[in-house]
Amino acid sequence: MLRRADAELNELLVGTYQNVAKVEACMLASKKNDLSIAELHILESVGRGDSRGVSISRIAQALEITLPTVTVAVKRLEKKGYVEKRRDESDGRVALVALTARGRKMDAAHRYFHENMVRSITREMSEKEVETLVGVLSKLNGFFERKQAEMNANR
Repeated sequence: MLRRADAELNELLVGTYQNVAKVEACMLASKKNDLSIAELHILESVGRGDSRGVSISRIAQALEITLPTVTVAVKRLEKKGYVEKRRDESDGRVALVALTARGRKMDAAHRYFHENMVRSITREMSEKEVETLVGVLSKLNGFFERKQAEMNANR
């Protein structure tokens, strides 16, 4: 049986996760674009790479999704005009994915959304409260990373 604080923490974790996803979905809808949240995260992953582009396997690794899933998503994003695929000059077997101007614009809008979200959250907090929140969330994230690694090891 969960303690009252444990039950409250569970509700807060689930509610926060759902609310962040809903706010992000609303942001996407307000931009009147044709991207899903998953596609937006692929653009974000590509945007973190260098100007030459990012391999499909690196995107899959970064997002912890399968190569076929990334391949299909990249084809969709290419058709929509957000990314372009080209062969790596040093190894022609490798396809690199790079953002187009449209993709860079959407990636920047997504980053701006997250920056504003963080600023809005911390605006009414003291430095000490922000430091505490960062520390607690770091521990929480570390727990989930360890749990995920443990689950992956048991596959």
